[in-house]
Amino acid sequence: MTKSLSRRALLRNAAAATAASTLGAPMIWAQNIKDITLRQFGTGVSNLNAVADKVKEDLGFTLEMTALDSDSVTQRAATQPDSFDIADIEYWICKKVWPTGNLQAMDVSRIANYDKIVGIFKDGKLGPDSEIAQGTAPHSVGFIEEPGATGFAAEQTNWMTLIPTIYNADTLGIRPDLIGRPVESWAELLNPEFKGRASILDISSIGIMDMAMVCEAMGEIAYGNKGNMTREEIDKTIAIFSEAKRNGQFRAFWKSFDESVNLMASGEVVIQSMWSPAITAVKTRGIDCVYQP
Repeated sequence: MTKSLSRRALLRNAAAATAASTLGAPMIWAQNIKDITLRQFGTGVSNLNAVADKVKEDLGFTLEMTALDSDSVTQRAATQPDSFDIADIEYWICKKVWPTGNLQAMDVSRIANYDKIVGIFKDGKLGPDSEIAQGTAPHSVGFIEEPGATGFAAEQTNWMTLIPTIYNADTLGIRPDLIGRPVESWAELLNPEFKGRASILDISSIGIMDMAMVCEAMGEIAYGNKGNMTREEIDKTIAIFSEAKRNGQFRAFWKSFDESVNLMASGEVVIQSMWSPAITAVKTRGIDCVYQP
């Protein structure tokens, strides 16, 4: 009887063979590592050609990288499990896609630098007295009880869902050369001074948080928990930004990393919610751009 093997099963077998070879066990190579291609996808923040080049140089195999916007990453991880080997996803996305059973947990004992991962990703606290973050705190979706579980564990276990690779705090990106004065508040995003030259990201799970930061800074709404808003808080937040949109406050809304870079680099936008690597990408073009504290 012939039993077919999935791509992932073949890759697992190849990995097992590699481990065996380090122990000196006899083996027959079914595939040269140079012929292996791992298919990875994620957002433009992390899908950098330099990473794939370094993987090829140091490890010998090919890393095929695909950059998508966050919503498309979510959809692909949830609906196309046979289209990838590595999913580079954000923690809020993990909450949406892990229950599908499409992702495989990692054995903590095999993560060499596990002890160096900071507490935010393990118990929700950077220090003993830290408050646990609002929203999808990473540790709350970071572990499962056992392989195959589609729900999350309440505390650290031996099975980790994600390994953190990129860490930043979203804030405003600005063009100081075009603004000409200090910007010190999220409220500036809706300042009429920047009418038609502001932007915000069109990724609902993140954008709503940035919108809440603006509304709170304006003194319009005092949220109980931005990560678990009441219906009244949601309605009022959306109403404030809908009015701003009707009044022409926004030049555009961006969904992808590259869109945010191009809007800022072109000068069409002078203030927008932005990610740290996007600021760096603008700076590499010789353009003054600041990740606003």
